[in-house]
Amino acid sequence: MDVKTVKDVAKFAHIELTDEELEKYCKDLSDIMEYFELLNEAPECNERGVNPILVEDILRDDIPKVEYDSDALLRDMDTYERYVRGPRLS
Repeated sequence: MDVKTVKDVAKFAHIELTDEELEKYCKDLSDIMEYFELLNEAPECNERGVNPILVEDILRDDIPKVEYDSDALLRDMDTYERYVRGPRLS
């Protein structure tokens, strides 16, 4: 990575860098970019993703059903227009 690019990035990020820091970051960013280039050389594998274990959805489908009569549940509760009333918060 060249010094001009690092200066431009630092300017957009509102970071002031010394000449020593510019040289250090040029080298560091060049090394990082080389590591990313190594990833391009890695063989492609379409069989599995990152996880070596096949992940399957084993959850059941939800089936809505009414198990309790709402009127029977609300009968002995303090309600207002079918909303349950709780203690007043202070």
